[in-house]
Amino acid sequence: MTTTEQLSALSSILTQSGLHSLFQPIISLSERRIIGYEALSRGPSNSPLHSPVALFAVARQAGRLSELEIACRQSACRRFNEQQLPGKLFLNVSPESLLEAAHQPGRTLQLLQDFGIPPSQVVIELTEQTPTDDFQLLQNALHHYRAMGFSIALDDLGAGYSSLRLWSELRPDYVKIDRHFIDGIHQDALKREFVGSILQIAKASRAKVIAEGIELPEELAVLTEMGVDLLQGYLLCRPQEHPPRDARTLMPKPNSAAAILNEEVSDLSALLNDLPAVTSHTPTATVLEAFRRQANLNSLAVLDEQGQPCGIVHRHSLSDALLKPFATDLFARKPISRLMSDDFLAVEMSQSLQQVSRLITSRARQRIEEDFIITLNGSYLGLGRVIDVLKLITELKIQQARYANPLTLLPGNVPIQQCLTRLLQQERESVICYVDIDSFKPFNDIYGYGRGDEVLLCLAQCLSDRVDPARDFVGHIGGDDFLLVLGPEDWRKRLNQLLDDFHSQCRRFYRSEHLEAGCFIAPNRQGVRQEFPLLSLSIGVVHLHPQACGQLDASQLAEMASQAKHHAKNVPGYSVHVIDSLAVPATEEALVAGHR
Repeated sequence: MTTTEQLSALSSILTQSGLHSLFQPIISLSERRIIGYEALSRGPSNSPLHSPVALFAVARQAGRLSELEIACRQSACRRFNEQQLPGKLFLNVSPESLLEAAHQPGRTLQLLQDFGIPPSQVVIELTEQTPTDDFQLLQNALHHYRAMGFSIALDDLGAGYSSLRLWSELRPDYVKIDRHFIDGIHQDALKREFVGSILQIAKASRAKVIAEGIELPEELAVLTEMGVDLLQGYLLCRPQEHPPRDARTLMPKPNSAAAILNEEVSDLSALLNDLPAVTSHTPTATVLEAFRRQANLNSLAVLDEQGQPCGIVHRHSLSDALLKPFATDLFARKPISRLMSDDFLAVEMSQSLQQVSRLITSRARQRIEEDFIITLNGSYLGLGRVIDVLKLITELKIQQARYANPLTLLPGNVPIQQCLTRLLQQERESVICYVDIDSFKPFNDIYGYGRGDEVLLCLAQCLSDRVDPARDFVGHIGGDDFLLVLGPEDWRKRLNQLLDDFHSQCRRFYRSEHLEAGCFIAPNRQGVRQEFPLLSLSIGVVHLHPQACGQLDASQLAEMASQAKHHAKNVPGYSVHVIDSLAVPATEEALVAGHR
């Protein structure tokens, strides 16, 4: 398609209002509701500019980006208003379009007024595609938007040329993490570190984090575990002309196969307080009387007609509201929905204690005296207290510290035994890996225990980098022995990556002459000087099948892994030896990586 044809197609779209508006919901995990919709634009289905990438590229090239964006906003506002969609409307704005000569300030506000949408319901989402040098002009424009009542979101955080500076300069209300950092986050420790850092900065700057581009259940599980609350992506809902309104139909069902192996507390039963709830139509006077009768009642959940939470009433908030002159008389007969808070935390019974703890700490407005709601498949079960979560987390951390390896701080033998026991109880297909360092004792003899500890810490980091924290486990048996529990899907690939990681990381620990020779000389166990190859890993693997779980206990499973490790150590260099738990007698498979 020639440039002339492209420009002609663009002109046709703009003059004939040929744009289509789609909406993708943004879901709050803690509130289990849709907090808003991002408006996305497409060209006509039969047009070569149907794709937004092509459409906006041609508009940018033609100097008509601002004109196109106004047309997109007009279409989005019209469709949003026609459908009366709940929550906020997220509108994309390119910073460069704000700086174009053709840009007309005030057009967005006029559009909203035309369609009866208040500015407080709109989030201006800055999408950065090209370098932005004029920060002062951009700041002035954004202050202008804020003064009119708009919220600000920074899109594709981490992908743009200056997104971190934009965050610092503009202090947005929302930040959206670029899809690149979400893709495969369950298999990439560096991406988890990046997202963790974003959460910390967001908490300090009081910005809300939205993880966009979620496509896999495993990605969602890790983000949930990390405490990310606002979610968007194909896994939950694709962009649609007529999007859904109920988030509960979009949330994936809890996957029992992904139960966390790292915790003693597997559900929230220890936190559940079986307390009554009220409906949204209950008179305020009735709720007030309930608080008066029960001095230890801090909160009451408010339910809709389906028995699902739609709000919460806290004793202190209700008291504050009714302290105003004539407030009690004014609100006594009004439904409690007038005074309830719709900003509440609701967690599923199947969620882990750590997930709940992270959700609580990620909420800037969560007070320690305020309760949260516990649900089962979205329906009300009872209330939980924040102070109880803190107590249980503290007890768990004390127990973990008591049994952790003092060098690597990884779980030691007691948590390892507990992990294997839970694995058998859950009857999960898993891969148990006993990891041992070859030539470690002679390395210690030559380089000293300080350098040996560095090697152990290096291996601990390599192992941690290869686990999915939502479903895997890594522990330190002692010395140079470690235990790794992986899912059955891609364990071979992950072990090969582990071998490569350790091999490349270890190079920094050797003296140049040993690195060049590929070996070092040290006394063996009989005191005779012997040549030893450089450090490598031997990994014994037990492929555990659900059918075998009833015939094994944790000690037997650990012994099988140890046997597999001994077989692996009989092979020089990097090696993996596999025992299948179903075979009687056990069939064994040697996967030899060989010398590297």
